[in-house]
Amino acid sequence: MNRPLAFVCALLLALVAVSSACMAQSADWIRFSLQPERGNSAKIHANFIEDSDRADHNNWSTGFLPSELVGLEVASFRAAGSRSLHFSIVREAGRLDCAGNGGGNHAAGTCRFADNPAFTQLLVNRGIGRPNREQAFGLMAVNARRDVIDAVAAAHYPTPTINDLTALAALGADGGYVSGMARAGYRPSTIHSLIEFKALGITPEWIAGFARVGYANLPGDGLVQLRALGVTSDYIAGFQRIGYRNLPVSTLVQLKALNITPEFVRAAVGQQATMPPVSELVQLKLFGRRR
Repeated sequence: MNRPLAFVCALLLALVAVSSACMAQSADWIRFSLQPERGNSAKIHANFIEDSDRADHNNWSTGFLPSELVGLEVASFRAAGSRSLHFSIVREAGRLDCAGNGGGNHAAGTCRFADNPAFTQLLVNRGIGRPNREQAFGLMAVNARRDVIDAVAAAHYPTPTINDLTALAALGADGGYVSGMARAGYRPSTIHSLIEFKALGITPEWIAGFARVGYANLPGDGLVQLRALGVTSDYIAGFQRIGYRNLPVSTLVQLKALNITPEFVRAAVGQQATMPPVSELVQLKLFGRRR
């Protein structure tokens, strides 16, 4: 497995563990707790835990703006003492309805999950499939939306699976991202490649930066290599300014991997009119000398 793909797999595993939280049979309660979000006083941190004796139950933990916890009396949540509180999390894929007690910036209680029949039917109609309860909860947890489904279809991708939609939503991909990548000329042949792009932070705006320095229409695997090594359009422009033009992607990746920067080259070779070949730059970096 290559390094970019391994990175994506690790990232997706983390996202699924933290964000998608597939859990809860229809008869199970979900216990919740609320407290202030560490490092962000504007948000409330929520934990949801399946009330089940199964050893493999999963948790969902994330921060919400108060407005996302529909019906929560924030003043009562923050005030001293204890009182009844309730709220709902309402999303296209389903909703959680929660009730309990709280005060002094803490609350606890139980929730019930219900999938959205209209969203479920959309998945069926588009050939994606009917999610089970765990999958339906996961789609709600990561806030899967119709605009992604529509954009994927408009860009003529293969029909995604429920897990594909969950991964895209967990990474924050929306319909605008999918359609923007297509307009930029990048419509990977598989959803998995699109997921890899999003996981690495490859965006239409990032791609446009390369076009401005003469690297338009790069192949998808080239973009992945550049992004994985942290090569930017500014990095390329710096080499162009000191005389290195039209460097292949593989060369740029090699230079970045060795931390060879335009500043290093200029300091090493001085103000000579002709720049040494790239192979000599590598010798300079590794051994402090030219061949």
